[in-house]
Order: sequence, then C-alpha cells, then structure tokens
Amino acid sequence: MAKLERTFTGDFDTVLARLHQGVLSGSTTASLEGAADYTAGPVRVAVRMYERYSWTGSNRVAMSLTLTGEDGRLRLTAITAGGSQAMFFKINTWGEESFLDTLAAVVDSL
Repeated sequence: MAKLERTFTGDFDTVLARLHQGVLSGSTTASLEGAADYTAGPVRVAVRMYERYSWTGSNRVAMSLTLTGEDGRLRLTAITAGGSQAMFFKINTWGEESFLDTLAAVVDSL
C-alpha cells in the first residue's frame, strides 16, 4: 500500500477533471472502475477507483482517490493496493508507488 494526502485550494470540478485525466493519460492500461459523488451541505466529495496493469510487478494495481472540497479548500487522499505477487507478505510495491507517482505529478502541477 502507498498513500498520498494533500491539502490545497482550487475549483473542485476543475481539479477533479485534471486528476482524472492525469491518471488515465499516465498509463495506457489505466481505467476508471467506479465512481461516486456526494454533497453534504457545502461539502462535496468525489470517490474514484482506478486500476491499471503494472509491467514491473506483472500484476494489476488499484488506486482509490477521494477528493473533498468546501469553498475552494480541497483535500485529496489517494491509496494504492495490489502491487505484490507474494501470498502472505508484500515482496514489491513498485507498481503501487508508480501508480501513485502518476497522480502526485498532476497534484504538484496544480
């Protein structure tokens, strides 16, 4: 498992669209597997689940992305999983970290 958490400011819809495009364009095998959006008063929440094939790990890796926002204040949490080939413990996390690095590059450019 690898995790990325960031707090920043921006337009919720614009940031969500850029994150989505960044994940999908970061890998030819990346796909959106599920999405959910919620609004609770002034707070918006978007949850996305992505998956891609990891060439280095020879397996599939998943990444959840949760973006919350209120009045231009945004919080992003992204968590990856599934990048190991071992049965009882993780022997590599390269695919997970690489998938998360794709998202981190987008966030850093905002």
